[in-house]
Amino acid sequence: MTTKVLHEYRPRGSAVALFNCRSSEILVSGPAGTGKSRACLEKMHILCLKHPGITCLIVRKTLASLGSTALKTYREIVAAEAIEAGIVEFYGGSAEKPPQYRYYNGPGGAVGSSIVIGGMDKPSKVMSSEYDVIYVQEAVELTETDWQALTTRLRNWKLSFQQLIADTNPDKPTHWLKTRCSEGTTVMLESRHEENPEIFDDNGKVTEHGREYITKLDALTGVRKLRLRKGLWVAAEGVIYDEWDPSIHLIDRFQVPDSWPRWWAVDFGYTHPFVLQRWAEDGDGRLFMYAEQYHTHMLVEDHARSVLDLVCPGAAANSAAGTHGTWREPKPRAIICDHDAEDRATLERHLGMSTVAANKAVNIGIQSVQSRLRLAGDNRARLFRNARQCTADRPGFTGSKFTHMYRRRIRRVCMGRHTERTTRKGTRRRYGCTALHGSAERFGITSGHSVDQLLGGAIYASCNA
Repeated sequence: MTTKVLHEYRPRGSAVALFNCRSSEILVSGPAGTGKSRACLEKMHILCLKHPGITCLIVRKTLASLGSTALKTYREIVAAEAIEAGIVEFYGGSAEKPPQYRYYNGPGGAVGSSIVIGGMDKPSKVMSSEYDVIYVQEAVELTETDWQALTTRLRNWKLSFQQLIADTNPDKPTHWLKTRCSEGTTVMLESRHEENPEIFDDNGKVTEHGREYITKLDALTGVRKLRLRKGLWVAAEGVIYDEWDPSIHLIDRFQVPDSWPRWWAVDFGYTHPFVLQRWAEDGDGRLFMYAEQYHTHMLVEDHARSVLDLVCPGAAANSAAGTHGTWREPKPRAIICDHDAEDRATLERHLGMSTVAANKAVNIGIQSVQSRLRLAGDNRARLFRNARQCTADRPGFTGSKFTHMYRRRIRRVCMGRHTERTTRKGTRRRYGCTALHGSAERFGITSGHSVDQLLGGAIYASCNA
């Protein structure tokens, strides 16, 4: 017996184009709140109802982020009537099968179509299946490697066409996804607020809720307004490091092996922040910023005691880290600092260790950071930082405003000091990359990698990342 369910959805603009398009890769791009996600989910839902036996996938960079976004829209709006009628049921998964929504539209009321749920942070179950349609929410979060891997799973052929559809808010114009669209590999459909019936009614007039929401978007500033209100693929003014990608360079906290060499980078400050970053280098020369201290209105000796309390309990009270206390991690091979002679002397006295003056060569520092941010031959970058120690935006990488003065200071980061708060954390990174460049012998540091390339790129990239 066939169960009839009434569900109303009237697509507009890009949503209509999405329903009619049979291209292998489609990206729906636009401002926040245009109905992009719902359009993608509605198409997938209808395909599952009309074509029993197909297998689809809803995926995002992390599985956890789907619960309050795409899946909420699917459960409460798109498939609400079908779920209530028992046509669609949620299956929580097993050791062999991932969680999924099952459509009981097969022969005799058996399971016919299904929508699998997954995240690219746990790809094993996602990549072990074959699909007819894949929907990626907020696609800019993925790496191009993630995207390409998903395309290889479109080979179930229970549907006459195999398709990867995705939605996103715009990002920087050099993002790999925008490039893919510009080259014609992926079809881009532009979505606008007028397409969302909750914001604009059928007569094209803004609704009460729409007026309130648009007002919030209009209150945004800078690059966020251009992206989330206007739907433009733009970069923050003056951004130097287009190579920075949070999905690549931000990583979860992990236990750093004691065998990895350590490097510290310091930028002095009192009214403006004092910043000390601790970096580790793996066997392939990759740099990982695993800890950071960032304070204002503290004396240099107090900062020294603070870091010693963390790495060598008991040493701070004796002001001799080299002879008192037990180190919890390897001692740094070098401490690369701002050039302030008095502050350096104070830091050395209270740490019980010597420091190295940062190299202030501008171009070398920038190039060191850029080269470390790019993917190497093993498809991995050479600079990473702990995601828990990152704010949403970092100077020189993402949406922070970058004035001419700031650009000048950020160039000095690798090798020198700067005083602006937003620039100061960027200084540390280039301190590392540049200070170490070609200087191992001069600083008495033994390493298979040039010190400048080693720490300078790392430090500057992380502070701003």
